[in-house]
Amino acid sequence: MSFPLLHALAGDAAIAAFFAEGREIEAMLAFEAALAGAEAEAGIVPAEAAATIETACRGFRPPLDALRAGMAKDGVVGPSFVALLRQAVGEPHGKWLHFGATSQDVVDTGLILRLKPLAAELDARLAGTMEALERLKAAQGATALMAQTRMQRALPFTAADKIDTWLRPLERDRARLAEIAPRLLVVQFGGPVGTRSGLDGKGDLVAERLATRLGLGCAPAWHTARDGIVEFGNWLSLASGTLGKIGADVGLMAQNEVAAVRIAGGGSSSAMPHKSNPVAAEVLIALARFNAGLAGTLQQALVHENERSGAAWTLEWLVLPQMAITTGAALGHARQLIEALRFLPDAQIAQPAAR
Repeated sequence: MSFPLLHALAGDAAIAAFFAEGREIEAMLAFEAALAGAEAEAGIVPAEAAATIETACRGFRPPLDALRAGMAKDGVVGPSFVALLRQAVGEPHGKWLHFGATSQDVVDTGLILRLKPLAAELDARLAGTMEALERLKAAQGATALMAQTRMQRALPFTAADKIDTWLRPLERDRARLAEIAPRLLVVQFGGPVGTRSGLDGKGDLVAERLATRLGLGCAPAWHTARDGIVEFGNWLSLASGTLGKIGADVGLMAQNEVAAVRIAGGGSSSAMPHKSNPVAAEVLIALARFNAGLAGTLQQALVHENERSGAAWTLEWLVLPQMAITTGAALGHARQLIEALRFLPDAQIAQPAAR
């Protein structure tokens, strides 16, 4: 996010770091080193060449200006990155660098190498949010509330009942993330047109060895099949949408006329000092709607022309990082909101006995 003031509300520096230039370069270097080692194991690349490439990758620090210029010219960072790294490897082993691979292999696998710890971070935050809800339920679950259907008073229930309507979808969201991870966290290795050609019939073996070295799953080349990326984007939208529902409920319950909750440390007004605005709740709603819109844009990255699409690929780079940052920000605001929340008993119904 490029706007510092807005970043304080809707950004997440820790999540954004997964998409920083330095992290991307580290991931691409890991790919090239692992590829050389895998191809040496398969008897394609000389062992001495693989060792030289691996050493060069450990010490390589490319000039960022050159990579940015290459990105602007080629539409992808791969060609300039490989050319610069090949110079660092030097003769006679430079020719074995990136052997049988293409830019999409290094860029896509580099992305997956970053999405793996990113998914773990989001999972940990989701677990923390759920734990905060469980603590809130244990402390205040017996509070008597009035359920609202279609914005009208309905029947009595408790804060525990309300919290369960927030908690159960989060439990399913966490289960969904674990379910999609094996489909998402796989190596991309297809070569120029996705057939793993030019490797003496050992393309599948190289892919398996490459995946093992990188700690990823192995799968057929998916360079134009972006369903895994879009499925993850859909999950990001789903998770932020679940949190948006919490925000919507809390915002309504915090209205003076309803007074079902009080939020410690609410936002202030420049003109009305008596107000305590439910800022975190409002932000959760905005972030959920923002990610829902981005999810529709990311769906369009499924439409790849033939064996590679520069347009769809670029669209993916524009959208997916922002969706991840938005979800990270939502999880942060949700945790803050839950910890500041206090339920207020409904004055018109009797307080039930503690469970």
